Amino acid sequence: MNPPSLTLGYVPGGTPAKWARVWEQRHPDVPLLLRTVAAADAAAAVRAGTVDVALLRPSADTSGLAVIPLYEETTVAVVPKDHVFNAVDQITSMDLDGEPLLLPLDDVVGWADAPGKPIDHRPETTKDAIELVAAGLGVLIVPQSLARLYHRKDLAYLPISDAPTCPVSLAFAEGPQTALVEEFVGIVRGRKPGSSRGQSQPARKRSAREKTLAKQAARAAAGKATRKPGRAGRGRR
Repeated sequence: MNPPSLTLGYVPGGTPAKWARVWEQRHPDVPLLLRTVAAADAAAAVRAGTVDVALLRPSADTSGLAVIPLYEETTVAVVPKDHVFNAVDQITSMDLDGEPLLLPLDDVVGWADAPGKPIDHRPETTKDAIELVAAGLGVLIVPQSLARLYHRKDLAYLPISDAPTCPVSLAFAEGPQTALVEEFVGIVRGRKPGSSRGQSQPARKRSAREKTLAKQAARAAAGKATRKPGRAGRGRR
């Protein structure tokens, strides 16, 4: 029988390292297996059980999945190093008007009315599109993490100030979860070691009598603490 483990899928540009470190600290005997999955296949991988949980960019089809939003990524434009855009720190969508635009088949931004003029050829992947940007064929719009992942010395990327952001979420199958999946979800949500859903429930409200008795006990304890130094002081005279 294989020892227990948890498989975490993550799309290119995903950053599972911080949660992987916490998992290793809390569960050194339970391996966390990391697996890269294509953005278009991530949701299907969770549904099929190929991975237990996944860091993904939510698509329109999240049926059968429980999805927890994690963070929003800045959207950037990737351009050659000598492009005129590099004279500024950021651009707007208006700056892209008329620019030849590369739209790879695995595009994850999904900016329906993105500015620019899409070129006829659609590269297979974002990595292929990066090569075409370096060749001077057009501008590429991607989440910042992908621009960093595929960064080249002859390219630069700039934030697009009014572009939609690119969300990243944690996804797992709907319905009852294994203890390992629940534990990982707890880590992502910031749950402390040893805590549980039950422990995180609000404490029972005290009755008026219980509050009164608690105040009386606190006053009595405070009075004793005040009197003790006085008696000790008289004894030394």
